[in-house]
Amino acid sequence: MALNLSTMASDLILQALFISTMIFLFLWMLNIPQKFFNKIRYRDKSIYAAKRHFVLGAELLSKSRLAKSRVEAANLAKSAADHADKSISIDPKDAAAHILKALAYDAQGFSTSAVEAMDVALSPLAIKSLSDDERSDALCKRAEIKVKGSGGVDGAVADLVEAVRLKGDNAVALKLLGECYEKKEMKEEAGKAYKRWVEVEPESARAQAALERLG
Repeated sequence: MALNLSTMASDLILQALFISTMIFLFLWMLNIPQKFFNKIRYRDKSIYAAKRHFVLGAELLSKSRLAKSRVEAANLAKSAADHADKSISIDPKDAAAHILKALAYDAQGFSTSAVEAMDVALSPLAIKSLSDDERSDALCKRAEIKVKGSGGVDGAVADLVEAVRLKGDNAVALKLLGECYEKKEMKEEAGKAYKRWVEVEPESARAQAALERLG
């Protein structure tokens, strides 16, 4: 009886291997395995290309901030935006490329376009690629651009409140939030933001001065 069971098990294993082999050969004849592996290789190459454009763009943006003339700075920032666009065309779900594009536009003084690029970075399309801390920093940057441009203080406050919720020790967000509340003549809220800023950066003379200014 034991011998029969062993023989049956061996037969079943051989049949399973035979069926698996036949299925694989059938798929191979249809070129499915090759297509699958080619797709993986293509995806890897695409991701590499997207990251390459992102790195080149980031380097150009960094150089633009050290440029000796406005014309040179603007040209470098424009090239950075071009590389960001190339990265986005390959991987539109990577928020980092959209943020790079926003920073490049901001460096050129195009506040509206910069905010629009940040909007995409923080949209459902790309936001999943960001951690909570990164989302906080991105929201803070969008608020900063809004304040400089024509986006208004109200929109900036909403971004900054969310930025602080995501990252309670975001000193830049707390500072800007306090300043926005001051512009809205909301001294109590401004005081709370500055107090939190002092708690996060107790050695900051600017934080202390901002809190003392409100009395």
